Amino acid sequence: MAHVLVIEDDPAIRSSLIRSLSDRGHAVTSAPNGLDGLRQALDGGPDLVLLDLGLPDLDGHSVLSMLRAVRDTPVIVITARDDDPSVVKALDAGADDYVVKPFGTAQLEARMRAVLRRSGTDGPLEPMTVGGLTVDPTAREAALHGRVLDLSRREFDLLAYLVQHEGEVVSKRDVLADVWNQPYGGGERTVDVHLSWLRRKLGESAAAPVYLHSVRGVGVRLTAPATDAADPDATRPDPDDDASG
Repeated sequence: MAHVLVIEDDPAIRSSLIRSLSDRGHAVTSAPNGLDGLRQALDGGPDLVLLDLGLPDLDGHSVLSMLRAVRDTPVIVITARDDDPSVVKALDAGADDYVVKPFGTAQLEARMRAVLRRSGTDGPLEPMTVGGLTVDPTAREAALHGRVLDLSRREFDLLAYLVQHEGEVVSKRDVLADVWNQPYGGGERTVDVHLSWLRRKLGESAAAPVYLHSVRGVGVRLTAPATDAADPDATRPDPDDDASG
C-alpha cells in the first residue's frame, strides 16, 4: 500500500479521503493548505500526493511547481471541473493525473494505481488472473489457458489495464489517459482498433464477446466468462474484422 499525502482545504473532503484511503490500507497524512502540504511533501517522502488546486494560501499550481523543482513524487490534482483550463495547466506543469469532484474512492484508487505503476513506485506487481486469462505485469507476458499471447507493447498495456480494472466499465477517455498517456482526449478510434486486435487474439469478437464487453456509449468492461473452459481449443466464436469499441 502507498503513503498518500492529501493537500485539501475542505475539512469534510479531507476527512473523507483520510478515512476511505486508510480503510483500504494506505498510510495517509494530510495538510489543510499549500505551505504545510509542501513541507510535508518535502520532509515526509510520500509515494503520491493528492493536491487540491483551490487552496487558501499558495495556489495549487505554485505548490506543484515548487514540488516539481525538487521531487518527482507523483501528483494527482483535485478539481471541480474537468474542462477547467487550470487542469490543462497543471498537467502541463507535471501533474500525473486528475480527478473531478465529486469522485468515488474506487475511481480514485484506480487512478492512483495507474499513476504509481507508470512512475515505477509501486514495486513488482503480482500476476493477475481473470478466468483462463493470466497477465504478468512484471514479465510483461499474457497467456490464455496457458498459451502465451503474441501481443504488441500497446496491446499488452491495454489488456493489463483492463484486467486491473476487472468488472469496471472504463471509458475510452480513461484508456487514452492511462494507457496512451493522452489526458486531453482524442484518438478514440485508436482504442477501438486495439480492442479489435485484442479480441482476435483472445478468440472472440465484439458481436460475440467472451472477456471484452462493450457498453454502448460508455466504454468497455473486462469480465471472466460465466463458464471458462480449460481447453484453449474449446469452442469459441469466430473472430471477425470489426474495429468497433
